[in-house]
Amino acid sequence: KSAFFSKKSKAKMRERRRKLTKAGGESGGHDADAAINGVHGTPSTADSGNHHKQNEEISSRKRTADQISNPDNDGENTKSDNNQPTKSTTNIIIVPADLSAKDAKKFRKDARRTARAQDQSEDKIKFVIEGQEQLQEDDDNNQKKKKAKKNSPSFPRINDLLTQHAANQKLAAKLAKQTSMNDALPPSEKHRHIAIDCEMVGVGTDGKKSALARASAVDWDGTILLDAFVRVPERVTDFRTFVSGVRPKDIRVTNDAALDHEECRSKMEKLLQDKVLVGHALKNDLSALMLTHPREHTRDTAKYKPFMRATGRSGGKLRPRKLRDLVYEELGKRIQVEGEAHSSVDDARASMDLFKCVRGRWEKELAVGKKKKVGGGGSRGEK
Repeated sequence: KSAFFSKKSKAKMRERRRKLTKAGGESGGHDADAAINGVHGTPSTADSGNHHKQNEEISSRKRTADQISNPDNDGENTKSDNNQPTKSTTNIIIVPADLSAKDAKKFRKDARRTARAQDQSEDKIKFVIEGQEQLQEDDDNNQKKKKAKKNSPSFPRINDLLTQHAANQKLAAKLAKQTSMNDALPPSEKHRHIAIDCEMVGVGTDGKKSALARASAVDWDGTILLDAFVRVPERVTDFRTFVSGVRPKDIRVTNDAALDHEECRSKMEKLLQDKVLVGHALKNDLSALMLTHPREHTRDTAKYKPFMRATGRSGGKLRPRKLRDLVYEELGKRIQVEGEAHSSVDDARASMDLFKCVRGRWEKELAVGKKKKVGGGGSRGEK
C-alpha cells in the first residue's frame, strides 16, 4: 500500500535527507584524508566505498540538533501525530440578527451544506443569534448547574425537620386529647356508630356505569361486621382492579362466598337500623346498595365543612377532599398507597377514625343547628 504524506511532511523529509547527505559527505572526506596520511598507504576503491557506507549508516542513526530540540521533525513522530485523532469541538455559527425567518433558515441550511462539504458533522454545529451569545452561554451554565444539582444527593434541611417534628407533636397531643374524650363515652353511645365503604366495578359498553362488587362495615373499634363480595348480574367490562382490588374470580357466579345483591342489601339494612352512619362520600355507597338513611343520623366526612376545600381565588364553592389526604393530614396515617389496590375495610376504618377525631365538635355544631332551626320555626309561628 502506498503511504500518503502531506506537503509539510514531505518538506521535512527532504530537509532531513539533505542534512544526512551533507553529514555523510563531510565524514567521508575526513576518512579519505586520514587514509592517505596513514601508515598503510592509499586505500583501495572498495575500502573507501565501505567506509563511506558505514559512515552513512552511522549518520542515519544519529539525530541532528534540530531533531533533538524538536522531536516533531522525526518521521515516526510525524506519522503518529498525523494518525492521532483530533478532539471534536462544537462549531458555533453566529446568525445575523437582522435576517428574516426565511433568510435565517436559508443561512442555516447553507452553513450545514458547507459543513458537509468539509467533512464536518452537522451535530457539532450550534447556531447562536447575534447579540445573544452571552444569553446562550448563561443558559448552558444554568443547564449544567441543574444537572449537577439533580445528580447530587438531596438532604432535608434542619428547619424542615424541626417544623415536621413540631407538627407531629401537635398532632399527637390533639389525638391523645380526642382519644381520652372518646374513651369516656359510654359503650351504648359507641355501639350506635357504624362505618361502611363499598367497592364498584364498571359495567356497560364503556365501563363507566358502576355496580356494587364489595361491601364492608365496621363498628366503633374497627371490628368487621360485614365484608363480602357481591355477584354482579350484568357483564363486567371494567373490573378496576388497580383501584377496587376486585378480581374476576371474586364476583364469579361459581364463588359460593360471594353474596347476591339483594342478600347483601338486606344484611346491610339490618346493620344500619337505628345507627349513626359514618363514611366518606356516602351518596355513592348508598346508591350502590340501593338504600337510604336519615340525614340526621348520617356523618359524611366528605361533606363536613372543616374538611372541605374552597375553590377559586376568593374562596368560592366548597369542594370535598380525598379520604387519603384527610387521613394523612388529620391522623398522620397513609391509606390508598400509590400502586396498591384499595380495601373497603381499611377505608371504612379510616372514615371512623377521622370522625372520632372531630366527633365532639361535630356533634356540638349539629346540636346548635337544631336549636336555631327550632327557635326560628317558633318565632315564625308566633308571628
